Amino acid sequence: MKLPRHLLLKLLLAAVVAGGLLLVYLDARITATFTDKMWELPAKVYARPLELFSGARLGAEDLAYELEVLGYRKVTATRGPGQVARNRDRFEIFTRGFDFPGEREPARRVLVELDDSRVARISASGKQIDLMRLDPVQIGGIYPSHGEDRILVRLDDVPQTLRGALLAVEDQHFYSHWGFSPAGIARAALHNLRSGQVVAGGSTITQQLVKNYYLTPERTLLRKLTEVIMAVLLDFHYSKDQILESYINEVYLGQEGPRAIHGFALAARHYFDTPLQQLGLHQQALLVGMIKGPSLYNPLRHPERARERRNVVLAAMAEQGVISVEHAAVARAMPLDLNNKHRLQDSFPAYLDLVRRQLGREYRQEDLATLGLSIFTSFDPLLQRQVERSTTAILDQIDKRGELQSATVVTRFDSGEVAALVGGRKLRYAGFNRALDARRPAGSLLKPAIYLTALEQPRRYTLATPLSDTPLQVEGPGGQLWEPRNFERQPHGEVLLYRALASSYNLASARLGMELGLDKVVAMLDRLGVAGYTPEVPALTLGAGEYSPMDMAAMYQAIAAGGFRMPLRSIRDIVDAQGTPLKRYPLEYDRTVSLQAVHLLHYALRAVVREGTGRGVYRYLPQDFEVAGKTGTTNDGRDSWFAGFSGDLLAVSWIGRDDNDGTGLTGSSGALQVWAHFMARASAQSLGYRMPDGIETHWIDDTNGYLTGRGCPNARMLPFISGSQPARSTRCVERSSTIRDWFQSLFGREN
Repeated sequence: MKLPRHLLLKLLLAAVVAGGLLLVYLDARITATFTDKMWELPAKVYARPLELFSGARLGAEDLAYELEVLGYRKVTATRGPGQVARNRDRFEIFTRGFDFPGEREPARRVLVELDDSRVARISASGKQIDLMRLDPVQIGGIYPSHGEDRILVRLDDVPQTLRGALLAVEDQHFYSHWGFSPAGIARAALHNLRSGQVVAGGSTITQQLVKNYYLTPERTLLRKLTEVIMAVLLDFHYSKDQILESYINEVYLGQEGPRAIHGFALAARHYFDTPLQQLGLHQQALLVGMIKGPSLYNPLRHPERARERRNVVLAAMAEQGVISVEHAAVARAMPLDLNNKHRLQDSFPAYLDLVRRQLGREYRQEDLATLGLSIFTSFDPLLQRQVERSTTAILDQIDKRGELQSATVVTRFDSGEVAALVGGRKLRYAGFNRALDARRPAGSLLKPAIYLTALEQPRRYTLATPLSDTPLQVEGPGGQLWEPRNFERQPHGEVLLYRALASSYNLASARLGMELGLDKVVAMLDRLGVAGYTPEVPALTLGAGEYSPMDMAAMYQAIAAGGFRMPLRSIRDIVDAQGTPLKRYPLEYDRTVSLQAVHLLHYALRAVVREGTGRGVYRYLPQDFEVAGKTGTTNDGRDSWFAGFSGDLLAVSWIGRDDNDGTGLTGSSGALQVWAHFMARASAQSLGYRMPDGIETHWIDDTNGYLTGRGCPNARMLPFISGSQPARSTRCVERSSTIRDWFQSLFGREN
């Protein structure tokens, strides 16, 4: 049956209108979103830049490691950015340059000479350089939910040979067609007809870009028709160079876990640890060849298949005149030249977790994942490498079964910057972050807060005040008794206050805390920066409550900084995609504790490691290297803690089990070893001694706390807040003989 002519005309008109509306819709979709899609970028997270200046402490192997993780290529003589030539302690580095917030570090050839693990001289073109910075290592990113990552690159910065290879293999007539190739579509249609199914697309670069940006990967005629129409519209609105640049930044080239590798610039970093501009012909050809199947031709998994595909591309480049036949032959003879031993991208999930949490307080997730922010952190790859080595070495030594977990936080205590972080034994596992989320009793790590509360009352308490280390019973709710005990199950009678802390006597500490008032102890913990709920119960004096290693790092940060509370921070600066600074994170501090009282506490914490529960640190550290710290052990050895600081670094280490079962370790037999192993290899500065105003020294009898004379029996020099020295005296006058006292040598000098 024939349809009436007027009905056919109506149907035709309706089809034309529908087609027109579809065309308008597709056109609007392209013009409204194409530019946005070109610039949708995840945030990049950078480590601190390595600063080089004369006298800086830096070993040759550390500098070599930093350059290796930055992807600098080892050569015999540097000819371009991103290359290094080393002769023992002499490094010729052709730096890449970098846009830091508010400052540009130029690309240049520099000579760095080291001597005795220090920078002896830096020069460029024969002129001495006072200070320079290497480009920072990118340690991670913050991606959108689809996981795409890319490094944007301008078309002018893409090697001509790579552009030629791309056009030779993917779209030879790119600059002459209107977005689609009829001949290519015809060839694909014939191939599909012969196979009986849709197996080939005949897509141009423009069509591939449309498919990646706007369409699904399904193979249907309707989708193909839509793709062609949108390709024509894209070609109409934008220049060929804009389209090619967008494709170069968009093309999918592999997967790393949940992270999708998009664009040639990121792929160059991912597979070769090399900037796109420095790729050799053989590397360029490999990346172009991977477009056909990033998984099929992944050189990390299928090296031979990838090599064959690379050689096909090199042949096409020679055939199309992109390179000479001779250059193609040389490139075919090259190895794959992958360099992925130290790819640091997203290798530090625990630290990146800290960065994300701090960013989450001020930025929306969608902004972090799309605005192309550059986030500069205080992360130090050299310190991270060492704390990881120390963690692994000690855990392998004390735990052959692999049942224990560990976490460590490392800060620079003069700034509150977190420099390194270990969140668990599996260093690259992006799961439970024990440094931030393992909330456990802190044991004796809380005791310094009790003693600091006392030392702020110099009329009642000094380092020489006798404390009672005798059995104690405290009645709780329902008549339940709390009866603390010393670790060795023995009381010690009267002991001087500094020695009670140095030896971590539980009975003396519990009595002191109850005498001061638990509310005062809770208030001191708050003043020291311990966030969250703190139980106001007698057991608090022995570490009751739940605290993370980060909580303890905040507390000891304030102690190490002389009573200044500093928020621990991981972020230094944030800039937008155009390099405009958005926010700086300056040093913040607030004095919350008396400097004189903290000074006295430092003495006691030095005594911990010299003659108390922490003296095991000197199995690792030189005897003349001063540090201060405190051990911590919880009931049944469930948690092993150590917190301490030198002259430049502070670290808190924890060892325990996820099931909260006993470890058989004390603070000194477990966490202390991780801490000391790390500090012995990472800290560059001994803890100095500077006596503040309002402090004076006196000789006291170490058995009863009475004033005595130098050289008298049991004589020991102690610091006191002015006027708080003991009233009683042994009446022993100064003798000519001297005693050996580790602390005596500190007085009379300033560091």
